[in-house]
Amino acid sequence: MKPALESTDVRNKLEDLSGITISDGENPYDALIKACRGDATEIQSLYALHRITRNAQQRDKFLSPELAELIIDPFLLRLENPQIEPGFKDPRHCLVFWARPPDHVVRLAGHLQMLLKKAAPSLWLMPTHRMHLTTLEVAHSRTPDEIADLVSVMRPAMPSLTSLPFAHRARLVKPFISYDLSAIAVSFLPAAGESVRSPAPVPPHPDDITHPGLRGPSTAESDKYTYHHLRRDVFEAAQATGVPITSRYVVPSAHITLGRYLTQHDHETREQREAWIRAIDSINAWLEHEVWDAADGEFIGEWIVGQERGLEARNGALWYGGGRTIMVGEGF
Repeated sequence: MKPALESTDVRNKLEDLSGITISDGENPYDALIKACRGDATEIQSLYALHRITRNAQQRDKFLSPELAELIIDPFLLRLENPQIEPGFKDPRHCLVFWARPPDHVVRLAGHLQMLLKKAAPSLWLMPTHRMHLTTLEVAHSRTPDEIADLVSVMRPAMPSLTSLPFAHRARLVKPFISYDLSAIAVSFLPAAGESVRSPAPVPPHPDDITHPGLRGPSTAESDKYTYHHLRRDVFEAAQATGVPITSRYVVPSAHITLGRYLTQHDHETREQREAWIRAIDSINAWLEHEVWDAADGEFIGEWIVGQERGLEARNGALWYGGGRTIMVGEGF
């Protein structure tokens, strides 16, 4: 019998580095909101603390003389190189609610992938049409039949759940490259009063439910409902169906995976790894100075969740953007 493949999560656990402690039995997203007294600025600060701390942690790992190799995903490796194990199929089926990035964010993500590929030519890139932000992972690593049972229970609630962002609009801002020993992503922070940069919603859009920040520069009131509040509400609505929520992790992170490592070729020596870190630092400096607050820049670094399409209920073997869509909520 062949040994079971090990997920990269086992060797590369994503931990909450914000300092927030979650109590057993509570909505896990409430803990951070309560610790910040619901204040958007404080919520943004904890998201920023998590990603900065994690990048510093991963930088130390990359540059450690004890580092033997990067963490290669054995599932993706077999899917991309069928000769390793002909006929291999990912057995890990999941049920999730994704937020799909609007076109202007996809353009930015594609540009970031191009910059990263120059620094690491062997990098596997997530196809842009598969890019997503996991708002809630309901279940993972289950059989198709197990997931089908969960879907049948949740289905009546899916129309309202997937359309939550239509009337509860949360902005994400300040894109930043986050990385570890297995993958690289672009992460965002919940907005806290920054000027609106996104394109206007597609008309018609009733004024009584249009995000206030889209009609003028003031967002102090509208940003009180953050992306973390949206995650809390999605969790609560999903849990109310009676389906147990068994997410792999709950951390203050809003990220889109850009790529994964499938070989050691670009990172075998310390010199190569140092060059990789410098490339990431350079991209992050460009994002901060040329994208974050740019009013008329080539790229827009803001994302109002739900723009173009609502949340997407999806199931199947979707670790790398695959699977199938069950339902998509209304966008704006």
